[in-house]
Amino acid sequence: MAKILIETSARHVHLTREHVDILFGKGHELTFKKALSQPGQFACEERVTIVGEKKEIKNVSILGPERKETQVEISLTDARSIGVNAPIRESGDVAGSGGCKIIGPCGEIEITEGVIAAKRHIHLTPEAAEEMGVTDKQIVCVKVDSDGRKAIFGDVVIRVSDKYAPAMHIDTDESNAAGCVPGMYGEVIIDCGK
Repeated sequence: MAKILIETSARHVHLTREHVDILFGKGHELTFKKALSQPGQFACEERVTIVGEKKEIKNVSILGPERKETQVEISLTDARSIGVNAPIRESGDVAGSGGCKIIGPCGEIEITEGVIAAKRHIHLTPEAAEEMGVTDKQIVCVKVDSDGRKAIFGDVVIRVSDKYAPAMHIDTDESNAAGCVPGMYGEVIIDCGK
């Protein structure tokens, strides 16, 4: 029985170099605040406001380092609240996704795509994937034994890279629904769809 650490990924934004310049000023470097569990990833001191058709959310975290495409990851509750389309997608799969306005202290941008609700996923190294008996892009389930809110998450995609550290990422909606707390582990169910 394979166990995996469950981490809650709150709403956040990934920015391109060009968009950092527009939002925070030409040549601005994102300020390291704290390291995240995935190697090389970090939360930044900078914050932005994301604006939809209905309303806005202020003080949204930026995660570094910079990316090739700007991406906004929010929960489905956030998406409904501010009035944007946020299809459930893997990170980086932004073609045809929702758009929004992003406001920083020095400027604002309008993205026509890039707003997603992240598909729940498990990061694994090749060694951890082999040990678990799973492969990249495989779909599994994860059972959560929380107090009073036991749940089984289906449609969990395995993501394998030697740049990852083993952890499952879910958004705040999913975490709250299952009563997840920091340091909680889930049980990976490999043949859940059969």
